[in-house]
Amino acid sequence: MNSKRTAFFVSDRTGITAEMLGHSLLTQFDKVHLKEITVPFIDTVDKAHGFVRRVNDTGATDGVRPIVISTLVNTEIAGIVATASALFLDSFEIFIAPLEKELGVKASHAIGRSHSTEDFVNYHHRIEAVNYALSHDDGVSKRNLAESDIILVGVSRCGKTPTCLYLAMQFGIRAANYPLIPEDFSTMQLPAQIKTLRNRLYGLTIKPARLQQIRNERRPGSKYATRDNCEFEIREAEALMRQEGIPYLDATSKSVEELATTILQEAKLERRIY
Repeated sequence: MNSKRTAFFVSDRTGITAEMLGHSLLTQFDKVHLKEITVPFIDTVDKAHGFVRRVNDTGATDGVRPIVISTLVNTEIAGIVATASALFLDSFEIFIAPLEKELGVKASHAIGRSHSTEDFVNYHHRIEAVNYALSHDDGVSKRNLAESDIILVGVSRCGKTPTCLYLAMQFGIRAANYPLIPEDFSTMQLPAQIKTLRNRLYGLTIKPARLQQIRNERRPGSKYATRDNCEFEIREAEALMRQEGIPYLDATSKSVEELATTILQEAKLERRIY
């Protein structure tokens, strides 16, 4: 088996859909080493021909034909790309034709419908949610916490910030996060700012060894990053969350995507964007 093979994710817009679909498919082949390349904005005939040359040159260098996973909407451009010396997988052809048959109507073949500023409602919800997450990160702002859809709690560096941002970007969720700190553990009480919002609280926890590793990268040699302190904070935070009836997830071995999606489902949040 050739140890080097290239997969292109090609699109006439940002390539996000092709990238996500393609990467998900290729992870099923963990014994094959693949170099993944996203090529966005192939939206003219000239660009399509240029991309075909790039694919063919890559195949010649690798000694094996590349894989091309496409979400190109324009059929003329897709037809040109399909002439490349590659395995060409047309996601739209695979899914659109059966949907047209089932729905009894022809698809519009409009470019950029899934990630477009023309969809003002989705665009507005995404920007609003991201701004909310950024302004309510790590307890920085206590204003308008009651307007949140969810407030993530947990010790410092357990993954609250990236999870909030993913909830905002992907789902349009107004997510705030609030740290649980040693002062809270001395009283075993939730901070006053979030105590009345218990029904919106969701916790994250993490294994001490992983937390120590993360904190050491941020503040090497500090008490904040010692194993004893990490164990203490996690133990007390979990006890406080159990006491207050706050559900929580272990973030140690979960991706941000998994955390956000699990929280969306378990907290029964209604996503605002697709």
